[in-house]
Amino acid sequence: MSEAEKPQADEPQTEKPRTELEQLRRAMETRPVIDQAHGVLMATYACTPEEAWQVLKTASQETNTKLHTVAEEITVTTQGEPLPHPIRKAVKAALSDLGKL
Repeated sequence: MSEAEKPQADEPQTEKPRTELEQLRRAMETRPVIDQAHGVLMATYACTPEEAWQVLKTASQETNTKLHTVAEEITVTTQGEPLPHPIRKAVKAALSDLGKL
């Protein structure tokens, strides 16, 4: 067992699996909207899958917004809702960097 795998003195044995389970649960809940936003970017801006992922990541990092929140905001634009200004600005900059605008 490596040092990283050894339980910390202040972390009970049962806490790590519980934390990992909660993280997996959250990933399963948020993945569909991330995939939808990924597809919206690909269809709207003729992005490759890698480019669309880069746009999502960049917008998330530049606005200090959770990735799934950026994805939700992009997805609702298909229903006529505008992107919030900070996310719109970050998405536009990321697309411009990729030569998509």
